Order: sequence, then structure tokens, then C-alpha cells
Amino acid sequence: MSEFFPLFLNLKNEKVLIVGGGKIASDKLSHMLDFTENITLISPKFCQRATELIKKHNLSFKEREYRKGDLEGFLIVIVAVDDVNVQREIFQEARGKRVFVNSVDSLDYCDFIYPSYIKKGDLTIAVSTSGSSPAFSKHLRIFLQKVIPDKVVDFLKEMRELREKLPKGKERMKMLDEKAKNFVDSFFKERG
Repeated sequence: MSEFFPLFLNLKNEKVLIVGGGKIASDKLSHMLDFTENITLISPKFCQRATELIKKHNLSFKEREYRKGDLEGFLIVIVAVDDVNVQREIFQEARGKRVFVNSVDSLDYCDFIYPSYIKKGDLTIAVSTSGSSPAFSKHLRIFLQKVIPDKVVDFLKEMRELREKLPKGKERMKMLDEKAKNFVDSFFKERG
């Protein structure tokens, strides 16, 4: 049985720290940028892609090794370094604090794992195998991306506007449910 609970966090007023500056760190950074720009990076060196993302999004960064206490004030810390000792130290430092840690490729030092996900406007679909096969999650995500039409972005915008305009109640719930069912049915019919 998986111990990882699927959860969507509101990062609007939260801070994210990424420890590392290589390819994996830049991959994690590009994913986090789908949800927030309130990100700080710490690494003695940054790869070209990480440097470009830092500049493009005007992110905070420190060109140095991680130091004890650097995680203060962050909700999420992503440890994207190969040094297992650093992963363990940061994970242990976070115990008892309101800080969630993800250590890349070290489930023992993770409070959460990264799912493979699709983001199209307000639609976010996450796929996880709880770490047993990230490759399967990736290929299922690729399949789902092909199935879900791009017009879902406009549909969800329309649904949001309707939810904001119409008074709450059974009538609204019924109408919105019918619209959602018809939309989903239509794109499966189009695919044959």
C-alpha cells in the first residue's frame, strides 16, 4: 500500500527552496514554475538552463553550498544533489518544522514525491506509482496528454465564470454536471 497521499497545495503565499543547480534541479525548477515563482535556489554552480530560468523569472539564488538554517521560512525544499549525506541532513533538519522535503531519488528522505503531471490551464492531472515506476507514470502522462484536447482550457474558463455568476444550489450543480459530462463525452466521441 502506498503511503503517499495525493494533495494539491496552494503555493500562492508559500516559498520553495531548491538545493542544487544541475540538470535535475533545473527540471524540478521548470515544473515548480508551473505553480509558483516564489522560488529560491542554492548551489555553488548553476547549469545554463537553471541560470536562464533564474534570470527569466527573476528568482532568488545563492551561489554557495547549503548551510544549516537555510530552510527556514520555506514550505517546500527540493534537494536535487547526489550527496546522500546532504539529503539526509536537510531531511533531518526539517523534522518538527512545517517544511516538506523531496530528495531526488532518495525515498527515505522524502515527505512527498513528484508526480508526473499534465497542466492545461486550470486542469492539472497528476499520475504517480509511489516511486515504483516513474517511467510508467511518464508514459501514462504522455498518453493522457494526447487524449485531452487543448479546448479544455476554454471550457474550464467558461465553467469557472458560470460558477462565479450562478447562485449556489441544486440547479447550478445539475447544470454544471451536465455541461461537464457532455464535454467529456464529446471529446471521447471525437476520438472514435
